[in-house]
Amino acid sequence: MNVQILHTGYFKLDGGAMFGVVPRTMWSTYNPPDPNNLCTWALRCLLVQDGPRVIVIDCGMGRKQDDRFRNRYGVSDEVDIAQAVQNAGVSPAAVTDVILTHLHFDHCGGATRRGEDGQTMEVTFPNATYWVGAKQLAWSYPRPNAREKASFLRENIEPLLHSGQLQEVPPGQNAAGLPCLHVDGHTDGMLLPMVPFGGRTLLYCADLLPSTAHLPLPWVMAYDVRPLQTLIEKEEILETALRENWLLFFEHDPVNAVSSLVRDAKGVIQALDPRSDLSI
Repeated sequence: MNVQILHTGYFKLDGGAMFGVVPRTMWSTYNPPDPNNLCTWALRCLLVQDGPRVIVIDCGMGRKQDDRFRNRYGVSDEVDIAQAVQNAGVSPAAVTDVILTHLHFDHCGGATRRGEDGQTMEVTFPNATYWVGAKQLAWSYPRPNAREKASFLRENIEPLLHSGQLQEVPPGQNAAGLPCLHVDGHTDGMLLPMVPFGGRTLLYCADLLPSTAHLPLPWVMAYDVRPLQTLIEKEEILETALRENWLLFFEHDPVNAVSSLVRDAKGVIQALDPRSDLSI
């Protein structure tokens, strides 16, 4: 099995929203904000090649939004997911599966794009099955809750539904042949794919643990619809990951992509030897 990181750029979000109840004096040491209190976050995805299957996990923000939208989120070093796949030595037409951990725009926006006429929408990977949690799809469309409405964009979701390529993943089931954890704290039915890597499990953490700074249990995003549920899910998953020596993949950490875990002298689980690549 071959696993490669796909870099699709960076964007900015409010530091207070990303760290919830944690005081700025604490979180700013991990991700210093700009004068507008915005922190820089990665849009990091994953390419998994397993025999005949070529799997992309999440697709970044995409490039179909207008300049006003991209400026609002401070998008920089932007790379289309199809180009990122091409840069990894794989033709976009060869992609067989796309796993969308959830349907917030920074995770699924690149799954679709504008056609040559600049108006119609089309799927980015024409030969792929797109996988999304059944609970997440029902939660996000057609009537998303007011809290998440700004993150669930119709132009990201409707083209997938109309394509006939979308496959719903029932709770507890695999996606594209990969085992997935199903979590509900950040948003209903988010998928966390588990990728075999170097004899270990590489857990794609999505927005349960967007960065290494979010490993402490109380460090939960204000974006989460059920923060106490997130805390419970984090504790259970981190204990399992530590016990079974998993690697964690961080989608939004501006520096670190992968880390092992260790328990410190106080009993707190922390990142061990975090890296920007898959060399661990």
